[in-house]
Amino acid sequence: MHKPQPLSLDRLYRICPAADLGFNSTAELEPIAQPPGQERALEALELGTQISRHGFNIFVLGPDGSGKLHLARRLIQARANSQQTPSDWCYLNNFDDSTYPKLLRLPAGEGEKWCADLDELIDELRSNIPATFESDEYQNRLHELQQQLNRRQREAFEQLQQEAEQLDATLLQTPSGFTIAPVRNGEVIEPDKFQQLPEQERKEIQKNIEYLQEKLEQIAKQAPKWRKEVQEQTRKLNEEMTLLAIGHRIQQLHQRYGADNPVAAEHLEAIRNDIIENIEAFKPQDNQDSMEAVLNQYRGNLIVNHEPDQGAPVVYEDLPNHQRLVGRTEHHVFQGALLTDFRLIRPGSLHQANGGYLIIDAQKLLTQPYAWQSLKRALFAGEVRIESLEQVHGFWSTVTLEPEPMPLDTKVVLLGDRIIYYLLSAYDPDFPDLFKIEADIEDDLPRDSETERLYARLIATFAAQLDLRHLNNEAVARIIEYSSRMAEDSLRLEAGGRNLADLLQEADNYAAGDHEQIIERRHIEQTLAAQERRAARLRDRSRQMIGRGTLVINTDGRQIACVNGLSVLQLGNFSFGRPTRITATARPGKGQLIDIEREAKLGGNIHSKGVMILSRYLAKRFAPESELSLSASIAFEQSYSGVDGDSASVAELCALLSAIGELPLRQDIALTGSINQLGEVQAVGGVNEKIEGFFDICQDAGLTGTQGVALPASNVAHLMLAERVRDAVAAGQFHIYPLHYVDEAVHLLTDSPVGEQDAEGNWSEGSLYARIAARLEKFAQAQHGSRADDNSQGDNRLGADNSSPDESQGEING
Repeated sequence: MHKPQPLSLDRLYRICPAADLGFNSTAELEPIAQPPGQERALEALELGTQISRHGFNIFVLGPDGSGKLHLARRLIQARANSQQTPSDWCYLNNFDDSTYPKLLRLPAGEGEKWCADLDELIDELRSNIPATFESDEYQNRLHELQQQLNRRQREAFEQLQQEAEQLDATLLQTPSGFTIAPVRNGEVIEPDKFQQLPEQERKEIQKNIEYLQEKLEQIAKQAPKWRKEVQEQTRKLNEEMTLLAIGHRIQQLHQRYGADNPVAAEHLEAIRNDIIENIEAFKPQDNQDSMEAVLNQYRGNLIVNHEPDQGAPVVYEDLPNHQRLVGRTEHHVFQGALLTDFRLIRPGSLHQANGGYLIIDAQKLLTQPYAWQSLKRALFAGEVRIESLEQVHGFWSTVTLEPEPMPLDTKVVLLGDRIIYYLLSAYDPDFPDLFKIEADIEDDLPRDSETERLYARLIATFAAQLDLRHLNNEAVARIIEYSSRMAEDSLRLEAGGRNLADLLQEADNYAAGDHEQIIERRHIEQTLAAQERRAARLRDRSRQMIGRGTLVINTDGRQIACVNGLSVLQLGNFSFGRPTRITATARPGKGQLIDIEREAKLGGNIHSKGVMILSRYLAKRFAPESELSLSASIAFEQSYSGVDGDSASVAELCALLSAIGELPLRQDIALTGSINQLGEVQAVGGVNEKIEGFFDICQDAGLTGTQGVALPASNVAHLMLAERVRDAVAAGQFHIYPLHYVDEAVHLLTDSPVGEQDAEGNWSEGSLYARIAARLEKFAQAQHGSRADDNSQGDNRLGADNSSPDESQGEING
């Protein structure tokens, strides 16, 4: 197998020729209507907005910063503008039971007029009704009714008096009421004189008095009836005068709103009846609180209002908790008590988005207590019920409002990561019934000449939307190259989103500082350098520690059982590569390979898998038909945090082979890549950061012209290396080697071919692998001798087992 050759300069970076973009400035470009490469997601969004059936809500999948909200809102807004404007909604007092406010539906734009008309009606009631009751006409008619009652009572008593006089009696008024007394010669007979009268005469007088007394009682019984009749006439008078004062206004409102709206007509009629029943509150008096309390019940609480012909609403809820979704009922404190009424009902985003679209961030929704359950309940029921969490869960024992639910016809659009979508699909059985449309946003898009021109229009669109300076073609070309770097693929472009917008705004700031009217390439370079510097404190500290020897990394010379692996550290949005010293040990044993990271509980599952794979590859390669006599260990030196991933398995295998065969390995070459059980080198992530991380360490120590990095050949297409690395490669001071098989890595690190294997499985004499095979044979002989000694002495030791002392000790050390 041949030694891998370094890559040419043109394979380390794919440039974007500015002249090929076809413009000088983005001012020449037309804004792009839809982001490029998102046809799949746009098709799903279009379908989701077209289907109005139950459950066809939308979930937009994509990573943070991919522009999910901007993309969804722009497409949905365009669709919503052509749709019918939904109704206005207003809560009204329920005069039968105020704890159950009624809901009034009105055409778009009529809700505000309705409430304004009610306010005008209240103003008229406040002034006209008291004035009506103060008028001479009302006072005269009221006085006439009172006089009528007095006249009837007077006439009844006068008639009784006349009849009493004919029977020698008279009607007397006492402090306790009226009574009948006998009379003789025009004077009332005193009780003692009455007793001196003859018995026959007393009986006659007593009989007449009893008769008159019965007539008096009959008059007394009729008095309440007469008063009731007067009260009824007074009520009719009040009704007549009230209708005279505001009846025409209520009739106008009835004609305007109540002709086609039974709820509005019923409310106006209820207002009319309530005014009559509470007329005393409108009569002139010093205390106006009672009148205002009555008038406030006639108002309307407009919770949803739309302008006519504005299209369907598009609402983004940034804090989707229970109350912000379904609304709430507020309270105010009065004399230590919590009071509320229909005017304190507040709408939620579901009310405001009714008839349109509600956009919610899925992660925010799921992290709010009971918000997800409240949203599902509203969507399943097809109505929004304003309830507090205390009411929902039965924790509220005081009387509160229960407003009439609003019928719900809202398309909900959730935005979230793919993992959230897949978890909900797997663990929430209601989710597939409610969100049937998934719009999956692409993370990146293919890079070709046509896509580069579309990407340039996307950059121009971002600049226009953010009110930034235009960019020249060199600046756009640099952004396209940076986008490939962010996509970690020279053949792809990052789809564009928050990173692109942030880059443009920072570059515009630097252009403004230079008093330039256009953003140039140097401003983009300045922005990228500033972004890296802000985030690179820990990277620079790591380089400093390696330069001072605190972290041991050798960049020249050779060493047995030691190799430089490469890892990537992700800190926020910034990632950087850092070389890691990987060492191995080998001794006779029973096929043991101890992963020290796993044993110390610092290794992740993927890393453990990589170690298992290389151990099986090693056994297959050097002991295909027998037991591998080896006890080995692998460790990441000076690593005190978690290790995961299999990208170091090539380096680990090289260190292990070096330990077995006592082969010195080059320290000026760092390795990255995973292997399979066939010895093929497989692609890994973060190759650009890994190469640059080792290059920086070599540059700090001094470039020798032999240093470099070996990486999987399948990762070559992902290379978009920094200019400093490319310059060193061009000067022959640094090299990048592609690997297809692990044998190429061994060849590269030892500068010697690994050898060939004949039909019997023997390696060519003098080759590296022949040396390793011979060493393993020695291990086997030593292991066999150790077992023989153990068997011969086993009966002489108490509690002896069949394992070797070395093997047992190895387990303890592991």
